[in-house]
Amino acid sequence: MKTDSTPTVLIMLEKRVTLKSNKGKHPVKLRVTYQRESHYYTLKDDKKNSIALSESDFQRIVKGSNLDDKKSVRLSQDEKDLHLQINSRESKALEVIESLPVFTWEGFEEKYFGKKGHSDVVSLLRSRADNLRKEGRTGTAVSIECVAASLEKYLKEKDLKEKTLPIAQLTVKFLKSYESWMLKKGNSLTTTGIYLRNVRTVYREAMTSGIIKTGMPYPFGKKGYQIPTGTNTKKALSQSEVGMIANYSARPGSAEEKYRDYWMFSYLCNGINIKDIALLKYGNIHGEIISLIRAKTQLETRKSPKPIEIVITRQIGRIIDRWGNKPARPDRYIFPILEPGMTADHQYKRIQDVTARINKAMRSIAEAVEINKKVTTYVARHSFATVLKRSGASTEFISESLGHKNLQTTENYLDNFEIDEKRKWAEILTNYEKEN
Repeated sequence: MKTDSTPTVLIMLEKRVTLKSNKGKHPVKLRVTYQRESHYYTLKDDKKNSIALSESDFQRIVKGSNLDDKKSVRLSQDEKDLHLQINSRESKALEVIESLPVFTWEGFEEKYFGKKGHSDVVSLLRSRADNLRKEGRTGTAVSIECVAASLEKYLKEKDLKEKTLPIAQLTVKFLKSYESWMLKKGNSLTTTGIYLRNVRTVYREAMTSGIIKTGMPYPFGKKGYQIPTGTNTKKALSQSEVGMIANYSARPGSAEEKYRDYWMFSYLCNGINIKDIALLKYGNIHGEIISLIRAKTQLETRKSPKPIEIVITRQIGRIIDRWGNKPARPDRYIFPILEPGMTADHQYKRIQDVTARINKAMRSIAEAVEINKKVTTYVARHSFATVLKRSGASTEFISESLGHKNLQTTENYLDNFEIDEKRKWAEILTNYEKEN
């Protein structure tokens, strides 16, 4: 039984329009009706010409009857061909509607007319990446481009009839299938979750922009698909391990010493990442304070930017004195990582290169001082937060120091307490044995 939620299709003669070049003829149109809303599409023949017929010809060719029922219908070969073409347009519309998991006008039009629109998931992801590049956020753009490429590969490998997926047709079933495919390809739950959060972001943007109409079922959340979260593995170093790195005897003036100092600078400066370090200028120094807005959140918080303030300790000062550009002008980068006039893409590549060099140096240093953990620039940030937590600092203070907008994000950074601490409390629980 047809309902308002079931799209209907009708071939009709648009008698409200009479063509000037073909007097007495009207356009033949496909009318699709969904939830009491109708869209009209002018039909074209195999030669891409718009189809127009008189009322009597429409009745004969399309309906198969005469206005005067007494006469039998006889069609020429050209009229028979036209009849088949019009029927095929109607059949195609019905097939497209049947293939849509959820009917949307955008999805119908993209599939029916065989053109790739701008509302499919991959296109929206690439569009978002392009906008981020224009804003100078190349790193985030590259990440989103990876998501788009992954989805394209999934659609191709699944050998789906349609190689695009309109954003409005995202379903819980599709999202679960894509998650399963990602995991089978060897991706972690963390990576899978990051990819799907980007998909959710463009879905929400499509809702805001009107691509997805109000009232459409939302596929994410408690009642739909829940994005997986990875296991929070230990990433932080203990304070004693950080000390081992700080006291490591690197050859003075060597690349190893410089990259070790960059890692230490990140740790000592509230765990700021290498991009923030690279963008620091002497103008960020105000007396004994370094003040900066994190590049990652600069655009998100521009209405009420809250700077991170870092006290310049003796150790921080030594690193700046050792590796800082000279002379120390306010408009000059502190460290020789970036150069004036670099494009955002060039900056990104340079920062990626320096990050890779730091991580390589830290692997060597960690092995030399016998730290059996993976020591990267990311670990410096986690170590800063965890060492403060273990030393008694409040989560609120740590959150402000990291530049987080909410405490939950900070909680995710805080590592478990050291095994020695756990052992101490476990032994207290077994003190009863000494009493026996």
